[in-house]
Parts: sequence; C-alpha cells; structure tokens
Amino acid sequence: MTDSPGHLRVGMAFSAFLVIGAVEAAFGVLVPSLLDTFDLSTASVTLLLASQIGGYTLAALFNGVVHNRLGLGRMLVVAFSLLVSALLVYALTPRWDLMVAGGVALGLGIGPIDAGLNTAVARHEAGAALIGPLHGFYGVGACVGPVIATTLLALGSGWRLVYVVLAGLVGLLLLGVWRQRRGCLWQRPPAAEGSDWRVLGQALRLPSVRLSGLVLLCAVGIEASIGTWAFSVQHLGRSQPAVAAGIGVSLYWLGLTIGRFCFAGLVARLGGIRWIACSLGLLLAAQIGWSHGAVPLVALPLMGFALAAIFPATILLIPQRLPAHLVPAAVGFGTSAASAGAVLLPASLGWIAAAIGLPALPGLLVPAVLGLAVLYGLLLQAPEPATNSLPLPRHG
Repeated sequence: MTDSPGHLRVGMAFSAFLVIGAVEAAFGVLVPSLLDTFDLSTASVTLLLASQIGGYTLAALFNGVVHNRLGLGRMLVVAFSLLVSALLVYALTPRWDLMVAGGVALGLGIGPIDAGLNTAVARHEAGAALIGPLHGFYGVGACVGPVIATTLLALGSGWRLVYVVLAGLVGLLLLGVWRQRRGCLWQRPPAAEGSDWRVLGQALRLPSVRLSGLVLLCAVGIEASIGTWAFSVQHLGRSQPAVAAGIGVSLYWLGLTIGRFCFAGLVARLGGIRWIACSLGLLLAAQIGWSHGAVPLVALPLMGFALAAIFPATILLIPQRLPAHLVPAAVGFGTSAASAGAVLLPASLGWIAAAIGLPALPGLLVPAVLGLAVLYGLLLQAPEPATNSLPLPRHG
C-alpha cells in the first residue's frame, strides 16, 4: 500500500478495535437472556468466558510466532474469519455446549487482532499518539455494543440477532483487510534473532515482561468484570429497570472511551506515573462508592475513566524497555495475560454470585483494585527502569 492508504490502515486498526469492543461489551447485556434461554446459573454461564480464554490466550501468547510466519495481513484475515464463524455459531446454535465450543473460535479470532495491532502500534514512531485512540475506539465499540444489544432486546428481536449484526460488522472488516492483500500489510516482518520459540523464552525471562503481564491481567480483569456484571448487578441484583441498567453499562464504557482519547494529553500534562496514581485513586474511590450503592450513572463512568490509562500505558512501556526483536513476544504475552484476567476474574465473580448473590459483587472488586496498585508499583521498580513520563509525539 502507498502512504495515502497508510491512513486507511490506521483507520482499519481503529475499526477493528471498535468491533471487538462491541462484541465483548454486548455480552454483559446478554447474560440474563442467556441464563433464561439455556436455563443456566451465573456460575455455569461463565463456561462461555472460560472457552474464550483458551483460544484467546493461546493466540495472543504466540503472537510473535504467528506474526513472524504469516505477516500481519494474513494473520488478520485468519483472525477475522474465525471471529465471524464464532459469532454465527452463537447466533444459530440451539445447544449450549456448541456455543461454548464457539467461544474457543472467538478467542482465537480476537487474540491475534488484539496482540497484532497492539504490537504494530507500540512499535510505530507515533505509537504514543496512536495507542490512546486505538483503545479509545475499543471504548467506542464497547459503548455501541450494549446500545445495540439493549435496543434489539427492547424491540423484542432477541439476543441472537445481536450476534448476527456483530458478525456482519466483522465481515465488513474482513473484506477490507482482504482488499489490501497486495500492500505492505501483507509483507512478513524481518526475521528475529534466533528462533521464534527462543525469542518468546527470552522475553519471559525479563522481570518487567512478567510484571507487565500481571498488571494487565489484573487491570483488564477488573475492567471486564465491571462490564460483564454491572448490568446484572443493577437489573437482577438491585432491581433497576433493564433500560436504565443498560444505559449505566454504556456510560461505563463511555467513561473508558473518553479516558483513552484523553490519554496522551493527560500524560503530557501530569507525567505517566502521576497520572496512573491519580487513576488508581479515582478507581478505588468510585469502586467503593458503587459497592455502597452510590448512583451507578455516576460511579460507573468514573470507574471507566479511571481504568482507561492502565492498558495503553503498560503496553507503551514495553518497546521502551526491550530490544526490538522481543517486542512482539512481550506484547503477545501481555495481551494473553490480559485475556486471562478478562475471563478469570469475571468467571470467579460469577461462581461467587451463585453462592452469595449479585449485590455483593461490587465490594469484591475493591481488593482487586488495591492489588492492581501494588503490582503497578512493582512494575515501575523493575530492573528495566521506567521514566516519569511516557514517550510522546513531537510537536512542530
């Protein structure tokens, strides 16, 4: 592709994150419908999340290997094809076990998209300017997903049509990537030093890589837990009307989206470490407020805004600390750890809710926020030192 289509490639990356945000966020609104359709408990519905983590973690962990063998373009075509297939299985299957099996394909699809595009942006010379909007578009999709789901449910269309609509959106992206197959997006990257597997092992031996993975596991676990269970907590646990509960979830993702688009400006003004500290303080205060029944239309968007900086800041630090040939493997490990958190923590909360009730779930996230603050402090003290400000694009 020429430079002019370079803007198209960036737009395609943003669109990809928008769509996967919509896919993942819509699930939280559809949980009560799945419980009713398949006669499930809050514990058993987490099997769908568990199946997703298997595929996602495997795909993201070996991002470096697959990226080196196929190149980004071919990898994205395979990933989008798997994602479309999984969404159609969700929409059409009458059996819960087949839907759970489809979760593996969904994870195998989202994993390479997430890890591959994060790697490409993190290594880009304008990565600091691009990574906030990249994840901001995930937030846009995460706002749109619950709106699509809530609207179709309110119109009586059923939850299956939601997945048909999402499959159509992914299909459009698949067509767009395929049409760019003659461009540089399809070229394989230069060979890394040593074998693919050796590079992955080298990355995992570094303390900063392991700590980055733990930070992302915890941060994304909290983010996904709120997105997955907020609707059920408010609607089923606290008897809030379904439309109001859906609006609350969309406001949560809106707060996250605004925070992501403000990322570069806030880091430039406050410095990376100070902004992360402010974010963690705000997150803790809002989480405590939500657990004590504070107005969800205020607490939820504040939590989203507070969480916004953690993922992009952590990803952006990776290429600043590591040799270039280790970056894809390190980013892949980080995103696979994030995917583990996105399933493990919400799934654990689902099992707990089956025993003690949905209203107790917000309070259980308070210790997780405290743990995240401790992990981020350890990351900043890792042997590969972090600076007080993340790299920012030059002006002028």
